[in-house]
Amino acid sequence: MARINLIAWDNNRGLSHDIRLLTEALRNLGHEVSFTAVGPPRERRRWKSLAQRLRRFAQRLQGSSEYRYDLSITLEHVCPDHWGLARRNVFIPNPEWFSGRDRRHLGKFDAVFTKTEAATALFNRLGAPAIHIGFQSTDCFQPGIARQPTFLHLAGASRMKGTERLLAVWRRHPEWPMLHVLQAPGTDDEANSTTGNIEHRREYVADIAEIRALQNTHVFQLCLSETEGWGHYIAEALSCAAVVLTCDAPPMNELVTPERGITVAATAGEPLNLATRYLFDEDALEQAVERCIHMQQAEWEQRGRLARAWYLQNQHGFETRLDAALQKVL
Repeated sequence: MARINLIAWDNNRGLSHDIRLLTEALRNLGHEVSFTAVGPPRERRRWKSLAQRLRRFAQRLQGSSEYRYDLSITLEHVCPDHWGLARRNVFIPNPEWFSGRDRRHLGKFDAVFTKTEAATALFNRLGAPAIHIGFQSTDCFQPGIARQPTFLHLAGASRMKGTERLLAVWRRHPEWPMLHVLQAPGTDDEANSTTGNIEHRREYVADIAEIRALQNTHVFQLCLSETEGWGHYIAEALSCAAVVLTCDAPPMNELVTPERGITVAATAGEPLNLATRYLFDEDALEQAVERCIHMQQAEWEQRGRLARAWYLQNQHGFETRLDAALQKVL
């Protein structure tokens, strides 16, 4: 058993979700897990960081060389303040948020644990000791629910889900079936996008049971991310045995393949830190939606079974990959 400390910003969004899932996996492996909360990057102060490091340096001079933890795992952004807490230090980045400041400190980590193969390639090119662990997501499957061949897009609060372009394409096709869009208020264009075949809800849904019902009643889920660190909402859709439509670009096409979903051609756009933003091709999306509309039930059920099988295999394999990576570092 190792003493492991997680260092991250508990932002009540994706990072909080990562903290919870990683803590659970580490404890399942028998480790003692602690958590050090840090603020958002813009609120971190250089003088505070320097003061903390000087204080730990003084403790070392006084003969206190024992580390509090065997390993610190930092999520998303580098936090130099806390390097002295552990004997070894590991970084789990999201390439789309990997900043120039993060890059300056990259060489000080003993290893970089990557969530996707695309991220592994990126950090290998930077000369970092990258070890692919993948990640895991919440199982949202609810058996026994009647599923309809309708379309769902869970945009949330992200501005990189292709939402506005998706809505524009759907408006051009009043003959298409209903598209249910759930989006946080205050994102993108606030114009009313509800039409005869679009139900566009701009609200926060506090009842998780309602979201789970949406995920399990819609056969087709549109997850047209421009980029992803991992892709929780894609993995959650796969867990529900849905037919997921996503961009045929990394890392989205690592989670969704043509056998267990539908990939939509996409072109590389502007870089976003270390990642690349990909934009789905509108003609290709139209063809994909038409294919779904005319898909027979036997086909979408088969794709759904393969989607859920991949989800379960990934879940079961994550702790094994994480354990192997920890053994290499510790």
